Amino acid sequence: QSQLEQSGGGLVQPGGSLRLSCVASGYRHFDNYNFAWFRRAPGKQREGLSCISAGGSGTNYTDSVKGRFTISRDNAKNTVYLQMDDLKPEDTALYYCAASRLHFRTNCPAGDYDFWGLGTQVTVSS
Repeated sequence: QSQLEQSGGGLVQPGGSLRLSCVASGYRHFDNYNFAWFRRAPGKQREGLSCISAGGSGTNYTDSVKGRFTISRDNAKNTVYLQMDDLKPEDTALYYCAASRLHFRTNCPAGDYDFWGLGTQVTVSS
């Protein structure tokens, strides 16, 4: 059974870093999928953060994380990463990875992503 297994969340102080991982377990053709990271903070709508194309050459970031977050993928390990640096309290949220087989779009629309992880909590607090 295919699933997206997330890890790497936790509690970090402002200015700190975390790396989220998303392992696509059971995906036979991992390199055919685009991936994205989303988050949902308490009382707020889901926000698309970043996405990466199947081959890894295309990436995009929302303005709130540009320059601080980096998305990457290791097709040999069926894994997608989100490196988060200079974390701020407003980054506190439940973070989700998601996969799509559709044509890659740089605005990372959530509707394109059919497969979702269960989420991992990131809390930024002193």
